[in-house]
Amino acid sequence: MALVRAADPQTSSVSSTSGYCRYHVFLSFRGQDTRKTFTDHLYTAFVNAGFRTFRDYDEVERGEGIKPELQKAIKHSRTSVIVFSKDYASSRWCLDELVMILERKRKTSDDHVVLPVFYDVYPSHVKKQTGSLAKAFARHQKTQPLPKVKAWREALAEVADLAGMVLQNQAHGYESKFIKKIVKVIGDKLSRTPLSVAPNLVGMHSRVERINFWLQRRSTDVGILVIYGMSGIGKTTIAKTVYNSNFRIFEGSSFLENIKEVSDQPNGLVQIQTQLLSDILNGRKMKISNVSEGLIKIEDAISSKRVLLVLDDVDHLDQLDAVLQVKDRFYPGSKIIITTRRARLLKAHQITEVYAVGTLTQKESLELFSWHAFGQDHPVEDYIEYSEKLVDHCGGLPLALKVLGSSLLGESVCLWKSALEKLEVIPNGEIINKLRVSYDSLQDDHDQKLFLHIACFFIGMDKDYIAKILDGCDFYTIVGIQNLIDRCLVIIDGWDKVRMHDLIRGMGREIVRLESKEPWKRSRVWHHKDSFKILKEKNGTETIEGLVLDMHMCPTINSNEKVLETNAFSRMQELKLLHLSHILYPLIFRWEALLFLKCNTAV
Repeated sequence: MALVRAADPQTSSVSSTSGYCRYHVFLSFRGQDTRKTFTDHLYTAFVNAGFRTFRDYDEVERGEGIKPELQKAIKHSRTSVIVFSKDYASSRWCLDELVMILERKRKTSDDHVVLPVFYDVYPSHVKKQTGSLAKAFARHQKTQPLPKVKAWREALAEVADLAGMVLQNQAHGYESKFIKKIVKVIGDKLSRTPLSVAPNLVGMHSRVERINFWLQRRSTDVGILVIYGMSGIGKTTIAKTVYNSNFRIFEGSSFLENIKEVSDQPNGLVQIQTQLLSDILNGRKMKISNVSEGLIKIEDAISSKRVLLVLDDVDHLDQLDAVLQVKDRFYPGSKIIITTRRARLLKAHQITEVYAVGTLTQKESLELFSWHAFGQDHPVEDYIEYSEKLVDHCGGLPLALKVLGSSLLGESVCLWKSALEKLEVIPNGEIINKLRVSYDSLQDDHDQKLFLHIACFFIGMDKDYIAKILDGCDFYTIVGIQNLIDRCLVIIDGWDKVRMHDLIRGMGREIVRLESKEPWKRSRVWHHKDSFKILKEKNGTETIEGLVLDMHMCPTINSNEKVLETNAFSRMQELKLLHLSHILYPLIFRWEALLFLKCNTAV
């Protein structure tokens, strides 16, 4: 299994490829050949099928160039159906339309579907400009600029190589069946729509480029790639962008979003299987009674065509098993992408590639924040200082940059200053709620309590040292830390120190802060001033499990004064962790540097 780590990508913006589409179909044809016959019947069939279809009603020869309304219609159409008839190439306006249609297709990374229809003309004649097309181009060579003729020839050769539909030697009744097939093909294409992706994505280009390269490699292997990282890091956005760029090169595709959320619903795994089948089978609904039956039907659907499948926000093996248990039956060349916060899933189902998503750089972070706060890629002059401080607070996490930027859009400098001061004490609730998903998904209260201890007291300390302390407090620290790593809540750096993203730490501390308005009624006390006040006033409670106090962090208090007494701990019956620094106890001894005690009774 290859591990691909996300490097520091150069800043780039990627917007949704779907854009605004006024028409489902742009119908291109030569009016003198088919306007009142085949093309009219095809247009009527499209309209009856519910497709908004554009065709040019103007029978009069146009002036030089394509009319502006035709240009707009091509730009704002999801698909183009080009009816090649024997004299299609005689019309320079049709050829100009063709060039513009192919430019539209190229500019949108295959999002615009082009279907050539060869009506009583051979595709090879179109490709090589032979037969009736040869005569037309002989005339063009004499009357048109050579660069334009060259562009027309190249466009015809390009479009002839696309998958199209051919009608030769029309017999009575056959034409209507042919039109039905065209309508079905377009319907199938339209049913496979690109996903909505927010505009002004930053730092996306190199992330997407790596995965695109993997998807587009010519290989018959069934590949599985995992996009892995903490909540809010942009896994789903990356997966959507990749999907939009590639789904049309596969015969079938499905993007199954929010799998964790859906699977928690009644019969959730069956819902996931049903959606997958509907997507792969172009909207055809299939009834599934249970997961086992669903697997049989999925096996049948994915064994006959090359598919792209995205499983978004997977957090348990049974969710993978509901689809990938039949992995060996996928058609050769099929690709599967999984997004997850669970490191443990990286070892499942013969995964071939892992893409670990990193945080944004400082430059990327400021750009993304600015798009949401100012509607442009840089801060307004008067807001630069506060923008940089808020970006620092976000630690390169796209979720936080978007939420905070959007919340301050259009607000005064005074409000920005106040919001920043508040964030230093109370984290943003929307961000916390989204990050808390990983905490809530921990398997038991043992791992949740371990996480809160680390968030409040142990960040940056040696893993073995933490284990030595917490094992003495009835924790199973090594396996617990591994479970936290599995949920992207902590990481172990190259020096074996336990690290945590600042916003994850803030989420843990906010969980504790919300236990009570009064610090002495909370399970953990890490603010030194709160700890000093509790010990001085002797109002500690049995709720407190951990407390830290460094007198150097309380500069207004004279540490040489006899202000604390040991009976301040008398009511802290559940105190397990005590961290005291630079405190002088005249009647006992001086507590130096870092000292942790397991306290089952009062000190």
